[in-house]
Amino acid sequence: MRPPKVTVLYHYFYPDDVVSARHFADFCKGLVARGWQVEAMPCNRGCRDEQQTYPSRETWCGITIRRVWRPRLRQASTVGRLVNAAWMILAWSLLLVFRRRKDLPDVLVVGTDPILSVLAAWFIKRLRPSVQVAHWCYDLYPEAPIAEGMLREESLVVRLLKRLTRAAYHSCAVLADLGDCMRRLLERYQSPARPVTLVPWALSEPATVVPVDQAVRRELFGEAALGLLYSGNFGRAHSYAEFLELARCLRGEPIHFCFAVRGNQTAELHAAVQPEDKNVSFAGFAPESALEKRLGAADIHLVSLRPAWTGVVVPSKFFGSLAAGRPVLFAGSQDAAIARWIREQGVGWVLDRGTLSQVAQELRRLARDARELQIMRQRCHEVYQAHFSMEKTMDQWDRELRALLRPDRRSQENHSSTPLGQEFLRASNLTSANANSERIAAALADPFTARSLR
Repeated sequence: MRPPKVTVLYHYFYPDDVVSARHFADFCKGLVARGWQVEAMPCNRGCRDEQQTYPSRETWCGITIRRVWRPRLRQASTVGRLVNAAWMILAWSLLLVFRRRKDLPDVLVVGTDPILSVLAAWFIKRLRPSVQVAHWCYDLYPEAPIAEGMLREESLVVRLLKRLTRAAYHSCAVLADLGDCMRRLLERYQSPARPVTLVPWALSEPATVVPVDQAVRRELFGEAALGLLYSGNFGRAHSYAEFLELARCLRGEPIHFCFAVRGNQTAELHAAVQPEDKNVSFAGFAPESALEKRLGAADIHLVSLRPAWTGVVVPSKFFGSLAAGRPVLFAGSQDAAIARWIREQGVGWVLDRGTLSQVAQELRRLARDARELQIMRQRCHEVYQAHFSMEKTMDQWDRELRALLRPDRRSQENHSSTPLGQEFLRASNLTSANANSERIAAALADPFTARSLR
């Protein structure tokens, strides 16, 4: 008996190094380690370079990668993004619908790249009802363009998109959100799917609190007693006004703010900093090889999310900060999931106009109390390990996906749950495809070689 099979639909995958692609690669490896037969179906192109292409088929870390051929359209352009999304959704749907029944996955996991990927769930579920679908929501559409101001809530386009996504959500058995604020938005669609919160873990999970590299710290914060760092992408969903207001409130204190950012809001941030803001500086974007030292140099990490984006996305840098053992100063809505986690776990502060003076007073106190800061670091690391680590999240994913298996498959899995049984299952590989599905797969993987299979 073969192990349970899961197919993962996400736009990008190994060896692409974009953050979400790495999360899904780790996700697939985690499922392989837990006894699943895993198939990933990304596109064949690189995320940052559309001219970069990858093999149509390969096996990596026990994962069968079956790439979908996609036109070389720029993902950064609106037209390219929409066409790429339509292409991938249609390709995924056709590839799975025309498979032989015995080659279908038990469970399908759908991500949110490209946009509206969940629409594939509706098509596949209608024609292949035995396949159970889980949707991992990293962001929500059409809520994202509404928050950005590109679409109006009452527009015909939005009403149509919400009708389509409602049907897709109703085709899912599991809707995995990134926090209660996102779940509240999903509940408006009244899907019968089982809701569960499953967050993306930190890409780097140090075994202990990351130590301070004094040379990097001096480079970022000079001789300040307390250093606050904003590191990462800075786009339309992020805000800076609260941080600058706090920095100006703390002028003259041994407290320094540093921004090491890139993104479409970076120029606006630079322009907002005045010559009088001596306690605010900028640093270059750190390569990944230097990122751990960069993050460890700060005493507190800055995370922001504009209130209009609450529940639409959840900044993943929050989890990376806790993994490094650093508390978080979050500028955003009190209703955001990050704000709730901060309050419940005691891992930082929530900054808005109502809490500005209180947060400023707390930072002044911490600048004089290195011991309390060290206690907070240890607490943040422990909270991450207890609630947000990859191991915890993957164990929960494993339980959620196994609960979707047919009763006869679940009983077989229980019988094979010993380590020896799992090793036997991992060694099994009974996937095959008939001639018709091979023709369709080849046409999507490489339309120029499809003729050889006719």
